[in-house]
Amino acid sequence: MRGEILGVERRRNWGDDKKLAIVSSVGVGGASVTQVAQRHDVTRQQIYAWRHELKRKGLWSPDAGALFLPVDAPSISDLPAMTNPAPAVWIELRLTKGRVLRFESDIDEKALTRLIRAVDGA
Repeated sequence: MRGEILGVERRRNWGDDKKLAIVSSVGVGGASVTQVAQRHDVTRQQIYAWRHELKRKGLWSPDAGALFLPVDAPSISDLPAMTNPAPAVWIELRLTKGRVLRFESDIDEKALTRLIRAVDGA
């Protein structure tokens, strides 16, 4: 039986600091997980596993590096009052002889009366 050595198995040990640097570089400058993985010659799954591991250890937070800025917005009392009428809903009215009339709830009363008479009289 003969064997052939095709290459040297490469097994690297990454420290938490290096893992954190790699995981944190995702999104910087628009870099995707795939791009970061290719840059460091690891798989995408490895980055996700490191992210999970670092979260579990309390070394990484998705909010790390988040920047909150104050916003100057008017208070609610300074805003003009707005009245929002109730949205119209569809109403279905069943008339004689199996006729059905559908109309919006905000229809004018006189127009509805004329409509009912016209449909019922037809």
